[in-house]
Parts: sequence; C-alpha cells; structure tokens
Amino acid sequence: MSLVFAGVCSHAPGITGRAKLADPKLRDDLYASYDRMRERIEATKPDALIVVAAEHFANFFMNNMPAYCMGMAEQYEGPIEDEDWLAIKRRTVPGNPGLSQRLIRSVMEDTDLAYAEEWKFDHGIMVPLNFLTPRYDLPVIPVNINCQGPPLTPLHRAWRFGRALRRACDEQPERIALIGTGGVSHWPATPDSGVINEAWDHEFLDRFINNRKDALLSYTDEETFRDAGQGGFEIRTFITVAGATEGSIGELLIYAPIPIFAVGCTVAIMNIGERPATEALLETA
Repeated sequence: MSLVFAGVCSHAPGITGRAKLADPKLRDDLYASYDRMRERIEATKPDALIVVAAEHFANFFMNNMPAYCMGMAEQYEGPIEDEDWLAIKRRTVPGNPGLSQRLIRSVMEDTDLAYAEEWKFDHGIMVPLNFLTPRYDLPVIPVNINCQGPPLTPLHRAWRFGRALRRACDEQPERIALIGTGGVSHWPATPDSGVINEAWDHEFLDRFINNRKDALLSYTDEETFRDAGQGGFEIRTFITVAGATEGSIGELLIYAPIPIFAVGCTVAIMNIGERPATEALLETA
C-alpha cells in the first residue's frame, strides 16, 4: 500500500517513570497529545508500525555499533529497564519478520543496513508504545540509529535513509505507520540533566515542521553537542522522518519543556503529501 502515517515524539524515561513529580497541567497536556497521535495512527488503520529510535546501549555497544539497524523478529520484549523505575510493565510486542525482511532488502539498495532477530526494547521504544499502542497488538518494526557513540552517521545520510525507508514502505502491500522518537535538547545522565535549551528546540522544530531540508542538515555535531547536549544527537531520528516525508509539512501537537522529564517534550505529526507553504509560493511566483 504505502506509508500512511508519520510523526515524531519524545521518549524520555521520566515521561512515565517520574510522572507524579511533573507539573500536572503540563503532564496531562503531554499525555493528551500522545492520545491525539494514537487516534491519528489508528485512523489510518496501519498493519505495522516502524519505530525509529536511538537505543541506549541496551543491545548495541562499542564492540559492535551499527549506524542503522532494523529488527526482523517474530516478537520483542521490553522494557529492558526495571519495570518499577520506568512504570511500564514488561510486555511481549509482536513483530512482522516477513515485512521486515522485504523492507530491509529494499532499503539495502540505497543504505547499508544491519538487521537483528533478537532485540530488547528499552525506554526509547517502550515509552512511545505505552501511549501509542497501549494494547500492544500492532506489529512493530524497530529501527535503531546510532546516536550514542561517535563516529555518528552524518545528518545527510539520515535524510537519505528516511527517503530509502519511504520508498521501501511504498513498495509494500501493507499499510505502514512511521514514528521517530528521541530529542530534542537534553543532557541525560549528566550534572546538567534537566537543562532544556528552549530557543534551540523551537528553532529545530520549526525547521522540522516546515521540512526545510537544507536547514535541518546544516547542524554540526559540535554545535549540537554545545547547544543541545549529547541527547541532541537524537535529531537523526527526526531527520529520518523528515526525509521519509520530503515535500510535506507537519503539525506540532505539543512542545513542553518539563525539567523533571529532563527534555523538551515533543509530539508532532507530518501531514504526508502537504508541501511547505514557502515551496508552494515559489512555484506560483
């Protein structure tokens, strides 16, 4: 069929694990935004959900760190973290190995892609699934982009990976939804945890929502590390979604800086097929 849905959201463990400590209004608004995304996903009636995430040394470490990896298992288990700490019960999540293998073969025409039949989901996938597939009945295809240990994949390669992923999805008979999870600015597991660079986040999200390719790809890792922390490297998951929806514009459902969650919490949807207004104006000028 085709790619029928695309969006991005935050996955910080505090979103579930420290929910009681957050400002109730901000927390409830964030949860409502996840619900809106879930409703939009369900309305497209997908057969599978691709989750592009940045896992946190749960499965991949410096002895073997693929730039890109896709899962092709019958099922997955998560969270790998303590259930009480994350406030998410351990679950078995269905996969779709046949679809995964077809996607992998197609993406490999453009991008070197590792694959895995064993994968433990950490909070990077389980926090979004907790809100977006609460019945855990939608087959999930996990994708990991190394956003942890340098050398990191260049941003333009993440964009090209997104384009290859879109083409691969559009070749399949199934209806496929896609989300990217991570970011934006945050400094996890450091003395600066809880710091949020709101100005940087707003600028990045404006570039993302309007799908301004050149602006999105203009960041250097040095600038991102300085202004958005090591957690800012996860913009690669957002850029992958932007590449998969090239020519479309998005809708920001929420941006809420919540220090106890240690991130500027974001939920956004890309309206597949809608072009940035500036692009349309240029064509009619």
